[in-house]
Amino acid sequence: MSHTPPVYTPDALPDAETLYASLREAVRRELAALPAGAVHLVGIHSGGAWLAERLQADLGLPGKPGTLDISFYRDDFDRIGLHSQVQPSDIPFVVADAHLIVVDDVLFTGRTIRAAMNELFDYGRPASIRLAVLLDRGGRELPVAACAVGARVEPAPDGSLVLTRQEDGSFALALEKETDDE
Repeated sequence: MSHTPPVYTPDALPDAETLYASLREAVRRELAALPAGAVHLVGIHSGGAWLAERLQADLGLPGKPGTLDISFYRDDFDRIGLHSQVQPSDIPFVVADAHLIVVDDVLFTGRTIRAAMNELFDYGRPASIRLAVLLDRGGRELPVAACAVGARVEPAPDGSLVLTRQEDGSFALALEKETDDE
């Protein structure tokens, strides 16, 4: 049975912990459909890595999740340059023939996920790749869809949705408005 995530407007988003609880249950359903012991979480730096870490612990998965920094795989690298805080990628398991759930905080154009998949294939050929996101804000430029979603935001907000991790490990979500510097 398919689960439909709640839809919110940008001005009426619930707190990040509520969204996380919804995402955790959606990921639990995805895990139930995959072979036990052959599934690994992979978080995209930074928000996706934080989410993957917490999902790994909360869902009782063995080992630790992988993390990706897709900076060198971005298709706008030549236009925007290198991010000032590049993190190392860490995949502590064999990717070949594994079922992977890529975790990110916000799904927008799909370009970050394309970059993540390109990097993952450099580690091997997985049996499958699924996507779990805290928020889907629409606006796709590539044919990418998440199978586990905390919530959808419609219409897409003007600005960026930014996930932060508090000192106690809880999450907070903020809408940062785009500024017009011209």
